[in-house]
Amino acid sequence: MRATPAVVMGHGGGGAMSAELVEHLFLPAYGSAAAAELGDSAVLTVGDGTRLAFSTDSFVVKPMFFPGGSIGDLAVNGTVNDLAMSGATPLFMSSAFILQEGTALTDLGRIAQDMGAAARAAGVRLVTGDTKVVDSGSGDGVYINTSGIGVIPAGVDIGPRRAAPGDAVLISGDIGVHGVAVMSCRDGLGFGTTVESDTAALHGLVAAMLATGADVHVLRDPTRGGVAASLNEIATASRVGVELIERDLPVPDTVRDACSLLGLDPLQVANEGKLIAIVPADSADRVLAALTEHPLGRGARRIGTCVTGHPGMVVARTGLGGTRVVGLPVGEQLPRIC
Repeated sequence: MRATPAVVMGHGGGGAMSAELVEHLFLPAYGSAAAAELGDSAVLTVGDGTRLAFSTDSFVVKPMFFPGGSIGDLAVNGTVNDLAMSGATPLFMSSAFILQEGTALTDLGRIAQDMGAAARAAGVRLVTGDTKVVDSGSGDGVYINTSGIGVIPAGVDIGPRRAAPGDAVLISGDIGVHGVAVMSCRDGLGFGTTVESDTAALHGLVAAMLATGADVHVLRDPTRGGVAASLNEIATASRVGVELIERDLPVPDTVRDACSLLGLDPLQVANEGKLIAIVPADSADRVLAALTEHPLGRGARRIGTCVTGHPGMVVARTGLGGTRVVGLPVGEQLPRIC
């Protein structure tokens, strides 16, 4: 674990520092009480053999309202997506609010409306919750914690350790959009055009993929740390290498230009409405067809392959024929992004 005497922003960035905090502080402290696969959600089996997906998440995005969404719909969609990445059908959610004294009730009402609308659209019920208020200056408007429960259909086995050499790596559409959308309305930043967040619930897209009958090995929604963090985590868990084709990465010009301006790698920028799918090569075409027929997957494409070489490492083949290592982000490039 990196030598630091106190928590820093990088511990919440979804990269190497986040992983070190979990591995070297939380898990040893929890000891035998921990039962963590460290995926997007835990898979639990109840008495009759039913498998449940269970996930929890917290949302501290700044600002609370951004082009294309708000902390309210982000909280619902983010939790739905964590469940969906296990192949689950989301059913129930909790919603807990931590409010700073002085927050305008009109803002809180708008967030609650967005949360309700997103839950209805996703077909999930908000069944329990909590509200706490902290002194003015002790918080920053509204923080939301959510937990979700869903049911995993029989025969579905999706997990980060299932990636195998030869598998195809698919992405459901343009990357880096959410992170740039949030940054565009911070501190007077402007990129010459409006970039809207891609926040969306992806369980319908997952259901369309599973309906093809393909043996989907791994699903991830590349939020904090972006595509780079998700693929590095998969490569490490499965002990495979991942080889990307850089020219096939769907990076919109607006995202590319903003990242160039800010010195960021689009592969490390957060998404909130995209998924990575790793499937057997002989299933890739039909899974891609299912993705592109769905409104949330029209920009889907194959971006790479799992390989036997360089296990645990992600590399990208450049347009000049060379390769570059796509590393796990160390800390927090874009704080308070979700």
